[in-house]
Amino acid sequence: VQLQASGGGLVQAGDSLRLSCAASGRTFSSYYIGWFRQPQGKEREFVATISWSGGGTYYADSVKGRFTISRNNAKNTVYLQMNSLKPEDTAIYYCAADSTLQTTPSYDYWGQGTLVTVSS
Repeated sequence: VQLQASGGGLVQAGDSLRLSCAASGRTFSSYYIGWFRQPQGKEREFVATISWSGGGTYYADSVKGRFTISRNNAKNTVYLQMNSLKPEDTAIYYCAADSTLQTTPSYDYWGQGTLVTVSS
């Protein structure tokens, strides 16, 4: 499966952004999709993941209550709605796909990143 993330940009603290992860491949609906982020000079970290049905979602504590992950299998797209953004959310955001549920950056497929910059 091939993934392409989009929707990043420059926003102010407190603003919202919605990232999209568009996938190609007939088996998209069978994959768990995760979002990760990598601040400059730091390691890639887990943000959120969603099960193939959309019924199971998991979040990093740092984004819980502010970010919402969702998916539309008919459109082969996963979304990350980010509200109440903080400067510490600044990072390159990546989406990834894997056949198993995990919160480590060990996913089989990765998209290119999209940069999110939150100014104070």
